[in-house]
Amino acid sequence: MADVLKKTPVREQEPKVRATNFEEVCYGYDKDEAMDEATRCLNCKNAKCIKGCPVSINIPGFIMKLRDGDVEGAYEEIGKSSALPAVCGRVCPQESQCEAKCIRGIKGEPVSIGKLERFVADYALENNVKPKGADKKNGHKVAVIGSGPAGLTAAGDLAKWGYDVTVFEALHELGGVLVYGIPEFRLPKEKVVKKEIEKVKELGVKFETNVVIGKSTTIDQLMEEEGFEAVFIGSGAGLPMFMGIPGETANGVFSANEYLTRSNLMKAFNKDYDTPIAKSEKVVVVGGGNVAMDAARTALRLGAEVHVVYRRSEEELPARVEEVHHAKEEGIIFDLLTNPVRIIEDEKGWVTGMECVRMELGEPDASGRRRPIAIPGSEFTIDCDTVIMSLGTSPNPLIASTTKGLETNKWKCIVAEEEDGKTSKANVYAGGDAVTGAATVILAMGAGKAGAKGIHELLSKDEN
Repeated sequence: MADVLKKTPVREQEPKVRATNFEEVCYGYDKDEAMDEATRCLNCKNAKCIKGCPVSINIPGFIMKLRDGDVEGAYEEIGKSSALPAVCGRVCPQESQCEAKCIRGIKGEPVSIGKLERFVADYALENNVKPKGADKKNGHKVAVIGSGPAGLTAAGDLAKWGYDVTVFEALHELGGVLVYGIPEFRLPKEKVVKKEIEKVKELGVKFETNVVIGKSTTIDQLMEEEGFEAVFIGSGAGLPMFMGIPGETANGVFSANEYLTRSNLMKAFNKDYDTPIAKSEKVVVVGGGNVAMDAARTALRLGAEVHVVYRRSEEELPARVEEVHHAKEEGIIFDLLTNPVRIIEDEKGWVTGMECVRMELGEPDASGRRRPIAIPGSEFTIDCDTVIMSLGTSPNPLIASTTKGLETNKWKCIVAEEEDGKTSKANVYAGGDAVTGAATVILAMGAGKAGAKGIHELLSKDEN
């Protein structure tokens, strides 16, 4: 029986072992552990955990079914709200969302909601439990741009309501950021992502790869020539940002996007593939978010000594606490309150180091975090042969620039209403990173749900 004040422990690879491989770090719960943890849920009538979930999963509902041993029933309950539970169970920041609202957490540790979701979803994948789809098509045709978390969620929800949905993906692989941005050791591609996408296909969703909207075809052509009555844009934000400091064009400087894409999607970490990637001895990753942790932990596994340079303190690190903890366990060095000044290169243009300056925290800025201020005379150099910039991303402007009447803001993000994803162009909806800039998987999924609901309300009016 579980200690009601503490989470059931979860098994993980030993840090020294996992730092040398790309196998999944966390093993998750087995059935006995999951059912034991499920007994800790208080089954609150006014469940605050649901309000903390961006896709509003009935958390007590699925946990009670799991507690009673009805794993398939638990999966069906989750499936009413989420198309990607095995993904969310691994990469969602539950500690700041559903688990942060858990009443059990007031006097002890909150229920391990994420690990329970992962167990239920993995059980469904391993046992080929089918998602519940529509009984019949409703005759309406909808296009979804992008097969990342926002697009997959919108497509899944629309298919459940009977829509004829086609997803258009620019890359040769489906999954968006789930396949190119998140490393194998956090999110296995064959075991999890591809199988989750198969579940969406089982709902009747069609997929077309290698279709670049804005080049292969346009949104206007999809609507005017191919009969799509509405479009959801979930194309993400894949355009990397840089600091604009001297030396950023040197050989050995990567954006985190490029570095992770080469490793994750193009399998550079696998000796059976020919994809080139830096054979580094010492890597500096600039940034403190989840993507920075992913890049740093990938570089470590490829054999480098890795430093994370971040201009604020540990308290302000935007990455998940779990990811920072894992990175430290694996031996990554954190140079906090440190900011790059320039990248040093040799006469052939290769990176040899990074000049940095020490920082201190001043008054809060617009984000609410204390503003970092350089300390005069504190400059120093970190020797390195590779620099990975992980400073965020913005949407590719191609879609907006080729779509008549689609409004964007000064950050090149598509302007869309939060509650339903409606854009300035009739019958076009958008959500996820294409609207907000780089954010989390679960927030993109929430936006996908909102967009699907908006499209459903629009097109179902036509029937009345």
